[in-house]
Amino acid sequence: MEPTFSSGLVWFRRDLRSNDHAALHHALRQCEQVHCVFVFDKPILDPLPRADRRVEFIRESLVELDASLRALSGRPHGGLIVRHAVAAEEIPALAGRLGVEAVFANHDDEPGALERDTRVRHALAATGVRLLTYKDHTVFERGEILTQGGTPYTVFTPYKNAWLRKVDAFYLSAYPVENRAHRLAERPQWVRGGVPALADIGFEPAGLDKLPLPPGMAGARTLFEDFLARIDRYDDARDFPAVKGPSYLSVHLRFGTLSPRQAARTAHARMQKGSAGAATWLSELIWRDFYFQILAHHPQVAGGASFKPAYDAIAWEDGAEAKERFAAWCEGRTGYPLVDAAMAQINQTGYMHNRLRMVVASFLVKDLGVDWRWGERYFAEQLNDFDLSANNGGWQWASSSGCDAQPYFRIFNPVSQSRKFDPKGRFIRAYLPQLAQLPDAHVHAPWEAGPLEREAAGVRLGDNYPHPLVEHGEARKRTLERYAVVKANTGPA
Repeated sequence: MEPTFSSGLVWFRRDLRSNDHAALHHALRQCEQVHCVFVFDKPILDPLPRADRRVEFIRESLVELDASLRALSGRPHGGLIVRHAVAAEEIPALAGRLGVEAVFANHDDEPGALERDTRVRHALAATGVRLLTYKDHTVFERGEILTQGGTPYTVFTPYKNAWLRKVDAFYLSAYPVENRAHRLAERPQWVRGGVPALADIGFEPAGLDKLPLPPGMAGARTLFEDFLARIDRYDDARDFPAVKGPSYLSVHLRFGTLSPRQAARTAHARMQKGSAGAATWLSELIWRDFYFQILAHHPQVAGGASFKPAYDAIAWEDGAEAKERFAAWCEGRTGYPLVDAAMAQINQTGYMHNRLRMVVASFLVKDLGVDWRWGERYFAEQLNDFDLSANNGGWQWASSSGCDAQPYFRIFNPVSQSRKFDPKGRFIRAYLPQLAQLPDAHVHAPWEAGPLEREAAGVRLGDNYPHPLVEHGEARKRTLERYAVVKANTGPA
């Protein structure tokens, strides 16, 4: 196909790779010359703490992306143009200065991103430049999977079944870029330097190098290969936080250093060969698509509205005691070891095991009576893999207010969850060393140990480890009373 445009600009956002990249693929097919840009978008970065692991991850991933683009082009001065600016203003300005005829980008359905892209599209159109966007962050998006009535699915299992019926080699195939990479342009002379240092954009190192989280495409490849060696056991191992069970690829999927098509294609092929672990992981990838399409069709959930409006009638605890309890939850001082160890994990590393995300969310909402939106915001601040759609979906699931959520009367018992999924207390001891000497029988509930046992283990309740904030049984009763307003308005769940 002959190029349509003499020159174009690829705008990288949450897709920091040079392989299997929809926008880059289409730009290289349609343009004689292609420039590439990434913008450290000030409206997103300015509210963040100056030491933010996610910004450091992006910066390190951009270094590799820049080098990869230069290698593909065969031009030592090719690669990325990197800006620290307001993207909605910088992209049209850069397009004008480069003299491109089209800007290529991949879809982002978060409300703030859609608003930004609308501003960019209008500004570009005023100068005769087109903004062309493509599906890249999911296998299926927006309205691609609908019910027979033409409406979006709001229950996961029917959505998953429809997803599996529709998926084929076409939807899972990669977007090649190598065969036309010679069209990648050199950076103009007025573009100085490559990827800026963290200090140049007002940030400082956040200790990313001390975490088992290698950035960039190479990091994604390393973790992916490691996971594939154990994917067949994923269905059994994924629920135990002290076991190397998860894929640890969520950050790479979030920032696009791993292609979601490659992930789904590999899982689907292994599933067809009989791997139960691969089938379970593919189901998790389908949940990811599901939450993205929920956000696309129901953007109100991103503004704090419950997916099920009846749940907005719940009266959450909101006084000084609630704020103190929320602070104790954030800091891992609830007196429930599994909850506190999980919060220590997220605070220290920016990661939390998926099973534990459900446990701590349930505890905040249904043991402490705190509004799920408080927890959603805290996770958004702390998680390396924060993704608005999945984070919102997970919190609304835990609070029973979301689509296909757990029933309001299903309340995780933090002690029984601990005994079931961390039976030897290995995870608890790793993050709460003050409990390390307690016997297995009591590490899940230190208050159940006798005074002599606690003394022998060096555990002093109220001193080096707190008393439980609430008694779970009593908290459960209060939760059922709190949710009675929902039952009255909607009938049995």
